[in-house]
Amino acid sequence: MAEPTESAPEKSGRVILVTGGNRGIGAAIAAHLAAAGHRVAATYRSGDVAPGILGVQCDVTDPQQVDAAFKQVEAQLGPVEVLVANAGITKDTLAMGMKDEAWQSVIDTNLTGSFNVTRRALRPMTRARFGRIIYISSVVGLLGSAGQVNYAASKAGLVGLARSLAREVGSRGITANVVAPGFIETDMTAELSEKQVADYHAQIPLGRLGQVDDIAAAVEFLASDAAGYITGAVIPVDGGLGMGH
Repeated sequence: MAEPTESAPEKSGRVILVTGGNRGIGAAIAAHLAAAGHRVAATYRSGDVAPGILGVQCDVTDPQQVDAAFKQVEAQLGPVEVLVANAGITKDTLAMGMKDEAWQSVIDTNLTGSFNVTRRALRPMTRARFGRIIYISSVVGLLGSAGQVNYAASKAGLVGLARSLAREVGSRGITANVVAPGFIETDMTAELSEKQVADYHAQIPLGRLGQVDDIAAAVEFLASDAAGYITGAVIPVDGGLGMGH
């Protein structure tokens, strides 16, 4: 009798694509989801992604690069079932002195880039009659922030994008939700002065900055079957700073 051959290990979890998944909140989300057993890919423009995650170089402002990135993920992992649109940039300055490029580049990356990856994800999700689309916005998009009119506008736009999308594709089993982080400990906040951090603490009811894992946990929940009846929602993860706007 022939010896039984060893079969390939069964794939587990969902296929998840995280944009901007090579640093900060995006890297934490990708790592958290991979540790939970999902098959995770992450886009990046420069640098690299963590081990165990499929890295895909992609500028989300370019629809052709977006299409190529999805094809690579589909070929290596399968159709994208969960999209986490996280890629974003900041170019802060007061509105009166803001250059056209500073406005346009932030809108192009944060808002139009999120639309580009969404549009590419939708057809396969519609065919499968399942999908989770999760946008990473910001408390700034809801509260506003002096010197960040471009960033705040781009992040506020994600709420309208998600809620319109929820109405368009909900009948196909696709949800669209927004996570709105507050002040989170990252390399960016590590550069703040002690006084600035103390000022932020004073504004936050929980009295501390958030951790990247706080955001990753909210994303994991929205990606799960347990969140199947939640769509068009904005989930604030901000220590109470925005009080649920």
